Amino acid sequence: MGIGLTHYLILSLILFGLGMFAIITRKNAIMVLMGLELVLNSANINFIAFAKYGGMNIEGHVAAIFVIILAAAEAAVALAIVLNIYQNYKHVNVDEIDRMKE
Repeated sequence: MGIGLTHYLILSLILFGLGMFAIITRKNAIMVLMGLELVLNSANINFIAFAKYGGMNIEGHVAAIFVIILAAAEAAVALAIVLNIYQNYKHVNVDEIDRMKE
């Protein structure tokens, strides 16, 4: 028995679930960003799996590359924001940062 579309979708579901769990339950901003990366990687697995098994040809690969570029840009901007938060508050707990509006 080979690896089929169902296996990729189950792996993607597990990664998405772990990513959402990390986003919802973590207080540390870096851990929230890691959860977001897991969610984006699960989307990439879906794009590539449907490109292979669903007949999307190259469109799935192009979408996955776009998501990778988006994740790299998001990581750079988010790291700058986290460093700024740490410089101002001396911690990166997202629950305790409520004066960002000021």
